[in-house]
Amino acid sequence: MSESTKTPDAHPLDDDAAALAELGYKQELHRGMSGFSNFAVSFSIISILAGCITSFNIALKSGGPSAITIGWPLVGVFVLCVALAMAEVCSRYPTAGGLYFWAGRLAKRNKRQWAWFVGWYNFLGEVAVTAAIDYGAAATMMAFANLMWGVEVTSLGTFLLFVVLIVIHGLLNTFGVNIVSLLSTVSAWWHIAGVVVIVGVLWILPAEHQDAAWTFTTWHNETGWSFGPYVFLMGLLMAQYTYTGYDASAHVAEETKNASRAAPRGIVMSVLISIIGGWILLYTIVASIQDGSEEGLSTIVNTATGSGPAQIFLDALDNPDVAKFLLFIVCGAQFFCGMASVTANSRMSYAFSRDNAIPGSRLWAQVNKRTGTPTNSIWLCVVLSIIVTVPALFNYTAYAAVTSIAVIGLYIAYVTPVFLRRRSEDFTPGPWNLGRWSAVIGWIAVVWVVFIVILFILPPVFPVTVDTFNYAPIAVVVVGVLAIVLWHTNGKKNFMTEAEASHLTKSATTLLEE
Repeated sequence: MSESTKTPDAHPLDDDAAALAELGYKQELHRGMSGFSNFAVSFSIISILAGCITSFNIALKSGGPSAITIGWPLVGVFVLCVALAMAEVCSRYPTAGGLYFWAGRLAKRNKRQWAWFVGWYNFLGEVAVTAAIDYGAAATMMAFANLMWGVEVTSLGTFLLFVVLIVIHGLLNTFGVNIVSLLSTVSAWWHIAGVVVIVGVLWILPAEHQDAAWTFTTWHNETGWSFGPYVFLMGLLMAQYTYTGYDASAHVAEETKNASRAAPRGIVMSVLISIIGGWILLYTIVASIQDGSEEGLSTIVNTATGSGPAQIFLDALDNPDVAKFLLFIVCGAQFFCGMASVTANSRMSYAFSRDNAIPGSRLWAQVNKRTGTPTNSIWLCVVLSIIVTVPALFNYTAYAAVTSIAVIGLYIAYVTPVFLRRRSEDFTPGPWNLGRWSAVIGWIAVVWVVFIVILFILPPVFPVTVDTFNYAPIAVVVVGVLAIVLWHTNGKKNFMTEAEASHLTKSATTLLEE
């Protein structure tokens, strides 16, 4: 470091590295992401072309068209509040650790414990959502292969394709942040152009469309429950499932230029664009349903293709090749979605390991000096995602029980630092903040997450059997028990101790000099 940079009035060599050093960490990852690339990672994980398509039937059988067209923007408004509240905290603490680091800084007492439990829910939630995304991509690609070439769809074939996909995503992330940044940008434009193409084709080619009154008001119920409001609320899970993963902008903050502004913008804009784009897409798909009768809707729900939207494409378009092309666009979006999820998952696990949380942390916290990426952490996430998906070979219900932690675990991690920020009287906002709207938006976010967590543990269908039982609360409890055991065997002694010591004994200038 030159002498000029050591003078009190000098501008630091790198404002982002200086800000990170103030938080107690040395800059190790390469900062190669623009603000748009940061946004693109979160936007790709939300993936309206993946989440909306794969979970479409959840809402179609639990409320029908009305649950889809009304539920999506309704949930979106509340999710946007969560994103805004998270973004404000992210601006103050732009680190790869994200949620758990925020919780540790904002808690009044037991800081390390708050950070530990948030971190484990975030880490395992990310592993589960990565597994769910790539397994869902494999399932869609197998359906596409069946339509194109008559390939037989089997559990083993789907699992093997899933393994191939996630290994490819691991390799792409290993090659360096510049490739990730480029592919994230391609992914964002693929999603935007894909929505435009699908919407355009579905409005131009079909001879008939359902009118707005039918699209917004038609009711359909195949859940077995008779209480209408409850059925509608279960239908909201489709939207809530899709609106996940936008914490990725925080996890790649240490690789983003001007992170204190770009990362919070990435969080918020990824949700906002998804609300708008997803609503246009879903309205168009619903309006393209050709047979709007109860029998017609039931046929779509129980379609042999395994995908309601794919069946709608086939029914609405005279040319099956065009329908297959639209499904190809969806497959591409799911591929990019999985790649971005591996990126976010690996960065979070790298940061968590840097603070000595994960067994074998010294190995997982290593950064490849050539690529500037946490290579070991990338492959840790790939292997864990494969392991949690193994039950899908034998029992899809068991697999669903494991991946149910994806949404609940992530949202518990999302809202905890928001709640702690509301209780923190000495919080100093970063350059991106909500001003006088902070308290209102923050409490709305907290209440909404409490509400949807309750929704996610209720039984979605009746009667409740072994195959239809909602295992989500069991998964949440298992993660909590695991976190407690690991805290007493490892965390209490080692977690965040090195980072805290570094922050307490070394100035930001010293860390920069290192």
